Amino acid sequence: MKEVIKKIKKGLRNPTEAYQFVRNRARTVRTHDAAKIYHDIVTGPERSIWDDKWDLLIILDACRPDVLTECASDFDFLPSDIPIRRSNAAQSLEFMNTNFVDKYSDQMSQTVYVTGNVYTSYDEVNTEAFAQLHEVWQTGWSDELGTIPPEPLTDRAITVGRRDAPKKLIVHYMQPHYPSIPVDLNTGIDIDQFGEGGSTDVFKRLKNGELTHEEAWYAYRENCRVVLDSVRTLISNYDADKAVITADHGNGFGESGVYRHPAGCQTAAVRMVPWVEITGVDHRNYYPAETVNHTNRNVEDRLESLGYK
Repeated sequence: MKEVIKKIKKGLRNPTEAYQFVRNRARTVRTHDAAKIYHDIVTGPERSIWDDKWDLLIILDACRPDVLTECASDFDFLPSDIPIRRSNAAQSLEFMNTNFVDKYSDQMSQTVYVTGNVYTSYDEVNTEAFAQLHEVWQTGWSDELGTIPPEPLTDRAITVGRRDAPKKLIVHYMQPHYPSIPVDLNTGIDIDQFGEGGSTDVFKRLKNGELTHEEAWYAYRENCRVVLDSVRTLISNYDADKAVITADHGNGFGESGVYRHPAGCQTAAVRMVPWVEITGVDHRNYYPAETVNHTNRNVEDRLESLGYK
């Protein structure tokens, strides 16, 4: 503290020199760092999923708070005013490499992770610390859709909850991330643009003007409704004093020139995510079906279907 005061006094005695120092230091700040500083001030600091207490963490991949707001009136477990926070990642792999680290190994050791996200197969992702890892994408993937629908994840989560009663459970759904499952042909989007491989063209077509913002957003929002139907089933069949609905990252639809969710991106559309706290009660009004293996495709094919390749 004394050193800081000393530098301030020196700056006051030599304002020109202080100005030159600040200007030169500012020039050395990378654009990424400058953007992070700005967004820390405007939207608050980044948060890890482990910064808060919860029993059930429901991750909706690439879910923006505003799309949840548009769906809220149809789902009584959602408030009309969706709480938000700033994610510590802009992309799923980044999310895993930031949250699934040794620093949080104690929390992870008490947590069961049920996931539809293929990135858990990457060697660089630390999943060994979890009490259990259920890579449901290995058995629940649909080649026809080019993604894993939410139902197999819900089934596995409910089964694990009733069988093992884990202290903490994370369920990582792939929706509302493209491809959109409930494609309405009246939007002008051919169904082939979604599904197997189609998701890779959504943002390119949006950026090029071949797809309107309304068309892309409609498909995104309806995809969110699909996963929220599954979330409703989950929280009605899983006991959790504190359940949270959140996202690993958001999604850029052209804000500040950003499309998708580039790794390292600091734009609010990509970093701001929902943080909705609810409860879960197992009413036993649903009994999971057995998971069926729908595919023999490899990891790279699945990532391409999601637009990562």
